[in-house]
Amino acid sequence: MSRQLLAMALAPLLGLFILGIGNGFLATLITVRLDAAGESATVIGIVSSAYFIGLALGAMVNDRLLLRIGHIRAYGSFASLVAVTVLLQGLFFDPWAWFALRLVGGWATVGVYLVIESWLLTAGDQRVRGRLLALYMISLYAAGVVGQLLLGVTNAMGVTAPFMVIGLLASLSVLPMAMIPRVSPIMEHAEPLPPHRLITLTPTGVMGSLGSGMVVAAAYTLLPLYLQRNGMSVSQVGQMMAVLIMGAMLLQYPIGRWSDRHDRQMVLIAISGFCVLISAAMLWLPLSTPLLAVLLFLLGGGVFALYPVAVSHAADRAPAGALVRMSQGLLLINSIGATISPLMISPVMTVMGDAGLFWAFGSLSLFFVMFFSWRRSVRPAPVPVAPFTPTTPMTAAGAELVVTEELMQGALEHEHLEDLSDAVWDVDAAEPVVGPPAEDESHITYYDDVEQAIERK
Repeated sequence: MSRQLLAMALAPLLGLFILGIGNGFLATLITVRLDAAGESATVIGIVSSAYFIGLALGAMVNDRLLLRIGHIRAYGSFASLVAVTVLLQGLFFDPWAWFALRLVGGWATVGVYLVIESWLLTAGDQRVRGRLLALYMISLYAAGVVGQLLLGVTNAMGVTAPFMVIGLLASLSVLPMAMIPRVSPIMEHAEPLPPHRLITLTPTGVMGSLGSGMVVAAAYTLLPLYLQRNGMSVSQVGQMMAVLIMGAMLLQYPIGRWSDRHDRQMVLIAISGFCVLISAAMLWLPLSTPLLAVLLFLLGGGVFALYPVAVSHAADRAPAGALVRMSQGLLLINSIGATISPLMISPVMTVMGDAGLFWAFGSLSLFFVMFFSWRRSVRPAPVPVAPFTPTTPMTAAGAELVVTEELMQGALEHEHLEDLSDAVWDVDAAEPVVGPPAEDESHITYYDDVEQAIERK
């Protein structure tokens, strides 16, 4: 990566890291504070869902504002609004006021991510997107780990101190962006594929994206409630959440590379089945602190890998011209899952107690096992067209970062293997092959077994 490219990416990544430290433990802080005040799991779930509602709304409309006022001014506006909403939560306690503040805070936070991801998107061409995305992922997850570890430290400083620290960090994150030249990258308004066309194109990708949003949102918002109600201090809750995020950071790439060498649908089945086992262990094993840490580390690796593997599977079948819109559509599906998750799972915890979280996790994961197995029997997975790319985008611009040069080239070479005109009728694509391909044809056809495909090529 050139020095010029690194210089362009450094400011937004530094801003992301600073803001992400505070944002990394804000959801945990709100959950433990509401629980300490005696609020039910249902109320906690409702307040938690407001943030994801704000994220979904902002992802759909914030790009218009960004196009109007420019990246740097937009970043300053969104980051300042994040700081204001957090500081107001520290000034007074009311669950329904917190709901409104979290809604506005989610809308502003996704605006910050939109500035950062669109800046990275236009900082380099498709050849360097993989490296930019890797730097983005490292900054995002590292900030999350550091933030969770700071939860206990800031909580010990006083009731309002954590909110003050998060507000300070949000304000401080403006400085790196304010010091870069006043140049706004060019971007276009996103037009994701609508859900009904995504279902036609990739039912497995849609279900994987929806399910990932549900389990990840529940992990961020309701797992701290489970941990605190099982006798852990605020500091210990932060440490366990840091372990969860560390598992996501360290295990996502190995799981993804595994999916490159095997049927991605089988990998999705394996991930879901593994989450069933982890949920059963959390319900029935006597949990010491070390064992709990190990289980949460593995759970983080599983639930956070579900979305990128599902997107990679969808990209293996999509025509090159539909890759960006498909990625953006799957991100919207993921946001819907995150929005409804706290609203669905928190009442289960109210009725069944703290263990209801892992009954819900286990039940959802078992459903995914059955759904992915059914889809594999109906339409086997294609051979991967490009290496797995770990990703946790927040906006349509971030979803476009996933479309690397390798992925685009692989899609161009394979798009004539299947007729997808019903799903992507407005995209130019090669004519699909009718009947068996010629013996001397150079492309790889679809098989249940990747190794068998490679041997026959």
